[in-house]
This record gives sequence, C-alpha cells and structure tokens, in this order.
Amino acid sequence: MTPEGPGVPTGSGPDGHARPVVLFDLDDTLMAHREAVDAGIALHLHERGYVADAASARALWHELEERHYHAYLAGSLSFEGQRRARAAEFALAHGETLDDADAGAWFDRYFERYRESWALHVDALPAMDAIERVLPGVRFGIITNGELDFQTAKLARLGLATERFEHVVASGAEGVAKPDRRLFGIAIERFAADAPVSGAAYVGDRLRTDAIGAAEAGLVGVWLNRSGEHPAETDAAAARAAGVLEIRTLAELAPLLAARLG
Repeated sequence: MTPEGPGVPTGSGPDGHARPVVLFDLDDTLMAHREAVDAGIALHLHERGYVADAASARALWHELEERHYHAYLAGSLSFEGQRRARAAEFALAHGETLDDADAGAWFDRYFERYRESWALHVDALPAMDAIERVLPGVRFGIITNGELDFQTAKLARLGLATERFEHVVASGAEGVAKPDRRLFGIAIERFAADAPVSGAAYVGDRLRTDAIGAAEAGLVGVWLNRSGEHPAETDAAAARAAGVLEIRTLAELAPLLAARLG
C-alpha cells in the first residue's frame, strides 16, 4: 500500500503543498479516560454510601459503560438514555432503585466527579511535539465516537488548544461511528479540502474499532496497546492483514510515523 493509502485523497489545495495528517482517538489514547472513570466512580460510591468492594464496583461500571455506550452507538439508546441506563443498573446492583429522573440526577453527580479527574496521559503532549519534529508541517486531528460538543469540551478542559487540531470529527455529528470507513473518510476529506494530504495515520486504543478500522479505510492504523492485551486470533489476523502497527506508549509513535509518512 502506498503511504497515502487508497482512502486518502491527494491533489491541489489552497497552499499547494501536500502534508501528512495524524489523527487521534481521544478517550484512553490522549486522555486518561479509564483512570478518570475509576476515580469518579470511587468518589461517587463513597458519596452514595454504597457498601461494595471498590474493585468489583469499578469493574461493573466499566462493563455497563461498554455495553450501554455501544447501544447508543448502534442507535438503540440516546446519549442521555445510555447514561441513565448505566446509572439505574449500577444503583440497583447496590440496593438502590432509581426512576428515570433520579437516574439522570445520579449520573449528573457522578459526571461531576469524573470531570474533576480528567487528565491527559503523560505521553500525549511529548508525542505530538516529537511528531512535529520528525514530520515538519504535520497536521493533527481527532476522530471520536461520541457527541461533538462533549468531546470538544474535553479538549478545552484538558488544555488542548483547538488550533492544534484542525478538525474534530465525532460520530454523533456525522451519523456513522468507527470502525465504519466512512467516518475516517469524512475526516480525510475535510483535511484535503484545506490542503493536499500526503499520507495519513490514525492512532487509537481499540484494535478493531480504531486501528483495523483505520487501516481498512486506507490510513496507517496504529494500535496503542498500553496494557499489553492479547487480542483474539481473528482480530490479530485482521490486524496483520491490514498492516496495523502496534505500540505500547505514544513515545514510540514519532519514529514509526516518520518511516511511514515521511
């Protein structure tokens, strides 16, 4: 596959110069989402007076987040609906029954705790600085499964200046979600409309949703496997076939991208 890949358009643009594009997932790639969730639910657990093993409570909350958030992405729950469903099921598991309004208030209070714990992964900013050094003129963007306003609010709170990211593409605003190749295509088209794209890469923490999805859309797909996860053989085979690159930390990213996009 050529550096730009079949899904990356090139051509003339306003500045006449083709430049590489590096796109990132947000949660658990740049932002330490899981850590913020753990801190937020621990504080909320204490505030609600639930008697529970902290590790088991965190595991349940992550399982509910995964299940109900994917129901939202599939269109069977609204964004607010998946929040309330998570709250109601978690509360019920700890002996508290919530109606719909109470579940909304429960989640709002948890969310305050979660938001207080937002932070970037320590390797995020150094990695972008390093990429800028090895790929002069590189352009950055975000592709995220979520609501645009919510994700841009995260970027602002995290101190990630929006001018550093030329485009933020969110599934909630586009009607398609990763790993659908159309979402990656939308992002590349927006960059290409401003200036030619010489090649593009996408970095995310989910193998199939992020890295394989990006690679199958014609980008360089990079899997950020911070935990050293061993994927199912079907996913591993798909990753090999698509040419997915695997890293354990964003500090490994710049030299890989220099070799593929430079």
